[in-house]
Amino acid sequence: MKRTRDRLAVTLALMVFLSAVPVPSVVAQDAPFVYVFPPPERTVLPIPEPRYPHSTVMDVRNATPPPRFEVKVPAGAPNVLIVLIDDMGFGQSGAFGGPIRMPTVDRLATNGLRYNNFHTTALCSPTRMALLTGRNHHTGNTGSIMETATAFPGNTGQRPESVAPLAAMLRYNGYTTAAFGKNHETAAWEVSPSGPTDRWPTRSGFDKFYGFMGGETNQWAPAIYDGMTKVEVPKDPNYHFMTDMTNQAIRWMRVVKSLTPDKPFFIYFAPGATHAPHQVPKEWIAKYKGKFDQGWDKLREETLARQIKLGVVPAGHETGAQAGSDQGLGEADRG
Repeated sequence: MKRTRDRLAVTLALMVFLSAVPVPSVVAQDAPFVYVFPPPERTVLPIPEPRYPHSTVMDVRNATPPPRFEVKVPAGAPNVLIVLIDDMGFGQSGAFGGPIRMPTVDRLATNGLRYNNFHTTALCSPTRMALLTGRNHHTGNTGSIMETATAFPGNTGQRPESVAPLAAMLRYNGYTTAAFGKNHETAAWEVSPSGPTDRWPTRSGFDKFYGFMGGETNQWAPAIYDGMTKVEVPKDPNYHFMTDMTNQAIRWMRVVKSLTPDKPFFIYFAPGATHAPHQVPKEWIAKYKGKFDQGWDKLREETLARQIKLGVVPAGHETGAQAGSDQGLGEADRG
């Protein structure tokens, strides 16, 4: 009997309490809600989705859904194209006084900047890891090329999760990203369907990857991956990977720009040239027939003189064969 009285007392108390709680009117429930978004906080990635207040509208016909959450790039964000060429010396391209004619690079250099203080690690994988993360290559566990990785710290060949790739940072900030050509940032034992695939390009911030894994490949018959899928190249006697990857990059860029014209892209374009194997189309070789008959020493003098005239090498340097270092110093990549 006492237990029954206690239950009755509790029930009455709850009824009194609930009757004092104000209930929103139907009119108030149906009033439209204005969603206000603060500027995204870009110091922490990925940018978190805003937390929306719970809707109190009971009639779905009167409910206003929040806008779709989408990360947008900051105003004025540019398209970014990085072209990385293996083993090309500081004094090779015409833009830096060299004997190699590269008209597109010349136009870019004329309308932009020429950098003459670029530091490298003198090997493929470490230089690429530093470039693609903005971190010291040992921090990315790439003390050497992937094929000579060890279990020692800083050289395991496995970029840790604490080191964010540049492509991932840009994608989290609203970019669309793609890599074409050579990928030498994935350990050889991870290049298989068994994985792990955490360090493949499409798991390292790139939406698109078309290229080869490792340090080199046959330019006439390359081992190509589209994403993480091995693909066959066309059975064309005139096929060359340089042309293929270029066409793939142009096609991808046109597609994404037609679908999302206001969304900037980041393209990492890394051809196998001029790394071994040196498989250059004959018509390219023919352009330079006899151009180097003066010999290496004379070519170096001519190159250094042009570099001084351009200003990429400070005035006062001697142009004789005994002066300074050779034209290959400062090369952006070796290995």
